Amino acid sequence: MKFIFSTCFLLLQAWALGQNVSPVDYVNPLMGTQSKPSLSNGNTYPAVGLPWGMNIWTPQTGKMGDGWAYTYDADKIKGFKQTHQPSPWMNDYGAFAIMPGVGKVKFKEDERASWFSHKAEVTTPYFYSVYLADINVTTEFTPTERASYFKFDFPKTDSAYVVVDALNKGSYIKILPKERKILGYTTRYSTGKYENFKNYFVIQFDKDFELTKTWKDDKLVNDQLEITSDHTGAVVGFKLKNKETVYAKVASSFISFEQAELNLKREIGTRNFEQVKTDAKNIWNKTLGKIEVKGGTDQQMRTFYSSLYRTLFFPQKLYEIDAQNKIKHWSPYNGKIVDGRMFAGTGFWDTFRALYPFLNLVYPSINVEMQEGLANAYKEGGFLPEWSSPGYSDIMIGNNSASVVADAYIKGLRGYDTEALWQAVKHGANHEGPIEAVGRAGVEYYNTLGYVPYDVKINENAARTLEYAYDDFSIYQLGKALGKPASEIDIYKKRAYNYKNVFDKETGLMRGKNKDGNFQKPFNPFKWGDAFTEGNSWHYTWSVFQDIDGLSELMGGKKKFEAKLDEVFSLPPVFDDSYYGGVIHEIREMQIMNMGQYAHGNQPIQHMIYLYNYAGAPYKTQYWARQVMNKLYHATPDGYCGDEDNGQTSAWYIFSALGFYPVTPATDQYVLGAPLFKEATIHLENGKKIEVKAPENNAENLYVKSLNVNQQPYSKNWLSHKELMKGAVLDFKMDSKPNKERGSQEKDFPYSMSKEESNK
Repeated sequence: MKFIFSTCFLLLQAWALGQNVSPVDYVNPLMGTQSKPSLSNGNTYPAVGLPWGMNIWTPQTGKMGDGWAYTYDADKIKGFKQTHQPSPWMNDYGAFAIMPGVGKVKFKEDERASWFSHKAEVTTPYFYSVYLADINVTTEFTPTERASYFKFDFPKTDSAYVVVDALNKGSYIKILPKERKILGYTTRYSTGKYENFKNYFVIQFDKDFELTKTWKDDKLVNDQLEITSDHTGAVVGFKLKNKETVYAKVASSFISFEQAELNLKREIGTRNFEQVKTDAKNIWNKTLGKIEVKGGTDQQMRTFYSSLYRTLFFPQKLYEIDAQNKIKHWSPYNGKIVDGRMFAGTGFWDTFRALYPFLNLVYPSINVEMQEGLANAYKEGGFLPEWSSPGYSDIMIGNNSASVVADAYIKGLRGYDTEALWQAVKHGANHEGPIEAVGRAGVEYYNTLGYVPYDVKINENAARTLEYAYDDFSIYQLGKALGKPASEIDIYKKRAYNYKNVFDKETGLMRGKNKDGNFQKPFNPFKWGDAFTEGNSWHYTWSVFQDIDGLSELMGGKKKFEAKLDEVFSLPPVFDDSYYGGVIHEIREMQIMNMGQYAHGNQPIQHMIYLYNYAGAPYKTQYWARQVMNKLYHATPDGYCGDEDNGQTSAWYIFSALGFYPVTPATDQYVLGAPLFKEATIHLENGKKIEVKAPENNAENLYVKSLNVNQQPYSKNWLSHKELMKGAVLDFKMDSKPNKERGSQEKDFPYSMSKEESNK
């Protein structure tokens, strides 16, 4: 087991002082950072910011423009970067960097880089510190939502300086010596096409400048304090008589320099470094403290809170508060400054599954804001985004914004323009968007044939069909909840059964189907991509979230369905990578985990473990969920088994550790697993709490022998969101042997659309 210095040091320090360890002390922001393009152990970076804040700060070890901004195996730090990067594959937007130096001015990123060690690095969500060995400078910073406070501990020198790098693809810098200030902006982004995009920043120092230089591209510029070019930056220097600390306050805005100054004044103002740091720590403890867990191992506690931390960043706030206290945002959808809230930096293909349901349960107030932002996105751009970074991004498939909108409303969220969102989900379901990943590619085929054909040059067609069918179900559910007439919503109910059109009874798996109604040939269920998205038929066959009972009937009944689930784990991890022309990292991650065809490192199959509940074998869910939690998650640099993906893979762990999971967003139900801890308490925003008690829980006692809910025996394999929100006590009796009778009766199975229809 790796020893993670920063996390362990803080915990040991707290214990030595006799202090209670707070939730944030368990977080290791380095979890998942030992990654590379060919193998993801999370593809994360140490994110230092506040929950859902507009900006995140991170040390930069990678090259400018490289999505792998920080990797655990790196030896040198090149700068400290303000980032909005949701994943390395999406890369960054609106980034700029700061780096101290001593001696001869070195402003190019490779020349200014300094050796560092994790042994002299402290990484927390609210504070970062590192010793830069080549220049004998310790750098620290602590964040607010739109600003950050830097502290540079320099040695005695007459040649201390700070480099500001506004990055390339269009940037501006201006030094104001009398005000000890630097202004700048960057126009760099990675995906989409935007009008009037600028991230304006202001940096306020506490000491006079003895040296002032600007630079562009790879040359210093003399006697020019203001410069615009492809790649600009600044160097400001200080004469220090003794070992001294230089402080810098930094803030930014997507609206204007004036707004950046206002953000700085509002969020840092006259507070000192330690006050900002303490306030940031308190915010993290309050947010993480919404869930308390007890009775686990030290490693489980660290993994739980490190995973919880990762669910609290994306999407980020893209809105600001102006001088008149009005909420404003620069719109990535029309390039204008507009009233209201906006968020950016998430992909619904990943996060509709567990991240958004998690917010609806534990942090609904922030998702109310996010729903307002989605309504604004539709009003400003004409479609809901499916991947926002910061606006429409042409990546991934599906129309899963429908699930995100529907689940929020069905889980009781209110206070935003629901009618606009109703129009938005209908519009997205019936139109192709301005890019392939917005609206529905192949919508005419889907709406007429009931599936997206394999042979009409629309890639990943079977996966699209399955996701569109579930999204239609979500729209139908939302329409019912809104009281829309049957004449308006029944078409979506009908289309929700379109999953049947790509089910091949011969193989018992989902399969691409040609326009003429024949299944595509040849068919290899181990072929990744092609008819599917970042997975194969064994992964996507289970993507019938809305009607698992209907899927099991197609497979020949509950026993055959259960056997098919078993096969996922018993098959060898073979694969066909011919569609990609090589092994993509998702394939490699499945192959090396030694769990057969189960590919937890990517999203399509993550809910599959919970489907045993629909076959009367919930004990198998309990077994496999514990195996995945124990084997594939650790609070270490290699602690994930694939991309973390904006909180989705972490939300799977959090839900599973609590003992239930949202298999079907846009319904009221969570499907039961088994808790990981002896005790867990969810402090709901309405003042109620959910208590999960499992006193016999340990490594051997991983099976649920019995469950009482509010002191009453409970045999069902699911829990009601509505009932949980009233406050609940879940008493689990755990055992080392499976109880094969509990939850085995069909009356106890979770929701399925076809079963609901047949019971009417």
